[in-house]
Amino acid sequence: MTATETGTGPGPAAGTGIRLTAPAPGWSIAADVVVVGSGVAGLTAALRCAAAGRRTVVVTKARLDDGSTRWAQGGIAAALGDGDTPEQHLADTLVAGAGLCDEAAVRTLVTEGPDAVHRLIGTGARFDTAPGSDEIALTREGGHHRRRIAHAGGDATGAEISRALVGAVRAAGLRTIENALVLDLLTDADGRTAGVTLHVMGEGQHDGVGAVHAPAVVLATGGMGQVFSATTNPAVSTGDGVALALRAGAEVSDLEFVQFHPTVLYLGPEAEGQQPLISEAVRGEGAHLVDADGTRFMVGQHELAELAPRDIVAKAIMHRAHEQGVAHMHLDGRHFGAQMWESRFPTILAACRSHGIDPVTEPIPVAPAAHYASGGVRTDLRGRTTVPGLYACGEVACTGVHGANRLASNSLLEGLVFAERIAADIAGTPAPEAAPNSTPADGPDPARATAPPAPRTALPLLAPDTRTAVQRIMTAGAGVLRSAESLARAAAELDRLHREATAAAGRPGRAEPAGATATATATGTATATPTAPTDPKAPEPGVEAWEATNLLCVARVLVAAAQRREETRGCHWREDHPDRDDASWRRHFRITLDADRALTLHTTATADFPPTVTP
Repeated sequence: MTATETGTGPGPAAGTGIRLTAPAPGWSIAADVVVVGSGVAGLTAALRCAAAGRRTVVVTKARLDDGSTRWAQGGIAAALGDGDTPEQHLADTLVAGAGLCDEAAVRTLVTEGPDAVHRLIGTGARFDTAPGSDEIALTREGGHHRRRIAHAGGDATGAEISRALVGAVRAAGLRTIENALVLDLLTDADGRTAGVTLHVMGEGQHDGVGAVHAPAVVLATGGMGQVFSATTNPAVSTGDGVALALRAGAEVSDLEFVQFHPTVLYLGPEAEGQQPLISEAVRGEGAHLVDADGTRFMVGQHELAELAPRDIVAKAIMHRAHEQGVAHMHLDGRHFGAQMWESRFPTILAACRSHGIDPVTEPIPVAPAAHYASGGVRTDLRGRTTVPGLYACGEVACTGVHGANRLASNSLLEGLVFAERIAADIAGTPAPEAAPNSTPADGPDPARATAPPAPRTALPLLAPDTRTAVQRIMTAGAGVLRSAESLARAAAELDRLHREATAAAGRPGRAEPAGATATATATGTATATPTAPTDPKAPEPGVEAWEATNLLCVARVLVAAAQRREETRGCHWREDHPDRDDASWRRHFRITLDADRALTLHTTATADFPPTVTP
C-alpha cells in the first residue's frame, strides 16, 4: 500500500473507479434529486426539494420511519429561551469542539437554528410545553450553560420529529424506495453525479439491484456506530454513505473523532450491538454520577460537573472505573421520584425496567459506548462535497460544526439547518430538462446515461461473519482509550481481513487503502503480502457482505487518522499522547481514496476548512 501525506489539498475530485462487487442494475427510474436516508436531514432535504418543484426520490435502508433520528432521546438545541442568544450557543459549541470547529459553520448553525426549529413545528412536530403555557419547555444537557434543549414526549424527541416528517413526506406524495441499501455513485462522462445504484431487499415494485438516475444526490445515511461492538446506533448504521463517498473520490474528514456517549446502560462485558441510551437530559435534570463507593466523582473535575462536555465525562468514567477495578459507574436519579421518571423519562424508565433495573429505587449502571461520528464526508456551508452534484448532511457529513467533539443535541439541529441549505442550493440551480418521452415513474432517463470515470475495479467483499471481527478489533484498539500500540494492532488485524478477502477473490493481496498509515516525517511505501484466506470461497454479493465491506473501509480510515493524530483532543484520547497540542494538531485531515486504492491524507492549514468547490 502507499500512504501519502501532504500539506496541500488535492485538485478536483476524480472518481476512483472502485465499486462494490454487485450485479448490474436490472431496473432504473429517473429523478431530479435522490435523497438517501430518512432521518431529520434526509426527509427535510426531500421535502424542501420537492417544494421547489424538483422530482425527488427518497431511498432508505429500512422503513421510512426507521432512521436514526427516531432513537434520539434528549432533544434539539437552539437559542429559543429568554436570555439565550445564538452567540451563547456558539460559545458553548466552540468549547465542546475543542478548538477544531469551523466557526463559520457553527455561526450558520446557531443563527439559522431557531427559525429552522419553528419551521419544523410548522411541519407538524409537537414539542413539550411548560405547564400552563404554550412556551416550549427547555432543559439543559452537557456542555450547555443555558436551558436550550427542546424535547418531545419527555424523552422521545426523535420519534416525534420522525413522525412529523414522515407524515409530511407521505402527505406530499413523495416517491420513496424503502428497504434499499445504496451501493455506489453513478457519474457522467464529465465526472458529475448522475445518480446511485442500490439494492432493494425483498419483493415489491422494485427488487434487487437497480439505479436511480439524478443529477443531484443527497447523502443522509446516518452514522457508522456499528463499527464498534457496543453502540447506541441501530443495526443499519454501517457507514454506507462514507464508504460510498470514498469510492466516488470525495474527501472525508475527522473520522478519528467518534463520540462515546458516557451514559449507556451497562449490560455486561459481552453485550454487543445496539445498547439502551441513558439520555444526557437525565443529568440535565439533576441525576448524579457516582462510583462504586457511591461518591460523586465529577464534582471538582469540571465547572459543570456531570454536565461537562461528553468527552470529559466519558474519560472521567473510564479513569474512575480503572482506578476501582470495575467495568462501570452508576447514574443516580432516585431523588427524582416515580412521578418524574414516568412523565419526563418514560422511554428510559421502560428500557431500564426491561433489563431488570428500576431507576426509581436503584442507581443505573452506565458505561461509555460509541454514539456519534463527529466527522464524515466533507462539505461546505451549502452541503456540497468535493464531487460535483453530491451533497451530504446529518451524521454522514462533516460540516465543521462539531470539531473534535459534538455538543449535546446539536446533531438534530445540524441535520435540519444544513438540509435546508442543500435544498436551497439545488433549487437555485436550473432545473434539468426532462428527456423526450421519459416518465418520472419508470424507465431510465436517456439524457442522463452514465459512464464510469475509469475501468471499474470490483472491491473484494468480506464474508458476513467478518462484521463481528471488525467490531471487536475496533473496540479493543480504537475505542475510548487509544495508543500507538493498540492502533497498530488494530491496523494490522484489519489489513489481514482485507488481504484474506482479496485472496479469496483471486486477486494479488494489495491492501485496501483505508488502512494506510501516514507518518509524521515522510512519505513511505509498504508492500502487503497475501495470506491464505480463512475461507477460500469469495462471498456472494448481498446486503450482509456489502455492509461488512463498508464497515471495514470506514474502520481502516478511522484507524489511519487516529494513528496520525498524536495528541489527545475532544473525543480522540491517546494514552501515549495525553495532552492537547494546538501547535501541531489544531488542523483537520482531508482523506481521499485513489484509483489504485491508496489513501492520501492532506492537512488543513488551520481549524477552518478550505472550499469544497473551486470557483
